[in-house]
Amino acid sequence: MTLIKELNVHDEFVGFYLVKELELKQTNTSPAKDYLDMVLCDASGEIPAKYWDVKDTEKDIFSPMTLVKVQGTVQLYREKPQVKISRIRNTTSEDSVSLTNFIRAAPVGSSELIETINRVIESIEDPVIRNIVGYCVDKVGEKLAHYPAAKMHHHAYFAGLAYHIVRMLEIGEFLCKRRPFLNTDMIKAGIILHDIAKPEEMIAQLGVVSDYSVQGKLIGHIAMAASWITEATLRLDIPLDSELVIGLQHLILSHHNLGEWGSPVQPQTAEAVALHYIDTLDAKLQMAEDALNATSDKELWTQPVRGLENKAMYRTSNSE
Repeated sequence: MTLIKELNVHDEFVGFYLVKELELKQTNTSPAKDYLDMVLCDASGEIPAKYWDVKDTEKDIFSPMTLVKVQGTVQLYREKPQVKISRIRNTTSEDSVSLTNFIRAAPVGSSELIETINRVIESIEDPVIRNIVGYCVDKVGEKLAHYPAAKMHHHAYFAGLAYHIVRMLEIGEFLCKRRPFLNTDMIKAGIILHDIAKPEEMIAQLGVVSDYSVQGKLIGHIAMAASWITEATLRLDIPLDSELVIGLQHLILSHHNLGEWGSPVQPQTAEAVALHYIDTLDAKLQMAEDALNATSDKELWTQPVRGLENKAMYRTSNSE
């Protein structure tokens, strides 16, 4: 079977893939014709696809998060590869393919990631901070073990959120050792809590986000996480005007840095400044790594990466 990352323009191929996204649309021609606009994926990456010759009997038989067998050709559309599907069908038991084989996952097991996060929570020395963090993590529950960190930009795969948190904790530990004026407990807490409400913001299955929840669309993960801190202080009988509580809320509310990026306030504590750049560094590097991993080893350049100012990444000798 041909992996998506190995597909090149003009390739004709046959293979099994997961339908990540699917929408019935109409062409701009007169008369308009129905077609299926899809995103196909496997463990190596994803690619947009169009099924122009969809039959009336086929319009309702395909759905997201199902496996299909596809025959198609890779074309170039607006300087990006896109599949033109000539034949497609749902898989059957006789195909001997499993959904889990097509799911992209964090390179570290989810149980190991959760153990690391719990260990860091236990290492937080201040009991107020430790208890608030523990409360918020417990509120997410088992979702933390498998939810992605985003729908598409970074860590958008099974256990991506936990992996993002752990990688940030590694950066945070390094930074605190070299900038000892930083409050280590606050850095740890900010890292763990900054995206903790993502599982309530998104609707996901096996690491694939299908939509945003009502809370996600109307409130968003930043505001939700800040409200969880308030909820924790009330449940744990901690004064709402505590400097620690306000400091934690500020970390969450400012970690996107700018209003147009979703933050109602900008970082105004040293820990908030650190959190923003730790988050940005890990997210941006993951975008670059993902783009390189999704590109054939024979190619020196990736496709343009939207989260990196729409620039393509060049494969240096150290990128192997």
